[in-house]
Amino acid sequence: MLFLVALFILTISKYYFSNKNLDKKSYNRSNIEEILKEKITDLKVLENDTNSIIEFNNSLDGEINEDKKRNFWDLLKK
Repeated sequence: MLFLVALFILTISKYYFSNKNLDKKSYNRSNIEEILKEKITDLKVLENDTNSIIEFNNSLDGEINEDKKRNFWDLLKK
């Protein structure tokens, strides 16, 4: 088991510090503005469709008794 963990860590670190991965990271960091501009141009603008929304009727508002003492902290005291 220890051998598998060591092999896993070695494989991950070998990839992380490889020249291929370091080049990818530096390319992405240097061209982040261009990459974001390309992704933004493909976004669609959604129309507002919230004009005729049915409002939620919460009938429980009148039934909740706010005067009732909550006893959560009393459970922890015991």
